[in-house]
Order: sequence, then structure tokens, then C-alpha cells
Amino acid sequence: MKTSINRPPTPDAEEDQDHQPTLQEIINIKMIESGEKERLKELLRERLIECGWRDEMKALCRAFARKKGRNNVTVDDLVQVITPKGRASVPDSVKAELLQRIRTFLTSVSI
Repeated sequence: MKTSINRPPTPDAEEDQDHQPTLQEIINIKMIESGEKERLKELLRERLIECGWRDEMKALCRAFARKKGRNNVTVDDLVQVITPKGRASVPDSVKAELLQRIRTFLTSVSI
């Protein structure tokens, strides 16, 4: 492996040829190629806005910024604090809908 200070190690050509993609990687590639990944992301955006999740996250960010002082908050701080709360508060109905769409996609495509 070749390494660099500025980027992750680059695998040698021989090592790269032996790599067999995992099922997760194959599914991800098929979803990207078909455009399904973008459609799912858009659906997720819409559902999170509809259920008020997005407004809730904005309010949490604003409250955190007020508490710490606007000049003392970085994006990394917000991500670290808000991400766990955001993931935990996604409604089960939204998760179920996305999971069903993924299952439907997987049954329609041959892997």
C-alpha cells in the first residue's frame, strides 16, 4: 500500500483485483446506477419535512447555538450534538416506508 499525508492509502493494483465487492457494496452500486438512491433520499427529505422533524432539528440547533454563544459554535459541534438526537427521533413510520421501498427495489433487481 502506498500512503500519503493528505489522503488515505491507495491499494496496489494486485490487491485491488482480488477485492470482491460485498453484498452491501453491490446493492449500493445498483441503487446509484438506477437512480433509486436519489429517489429514496428525496422521499426521506419530504417525509421528514412533513412530520416536522426538520423544524425540530433546526430548533435544537438554534437552542444549542444560543446556549454556547453563536461565535463559539462550529458545524462539527452541531453535528456531534444533534446527530444522535436526530437519528433517534426519525418516526418509525418513515423508517418503515423507506425499508419497504428498499425491499421492493431489491426484489425487482437481480443481484
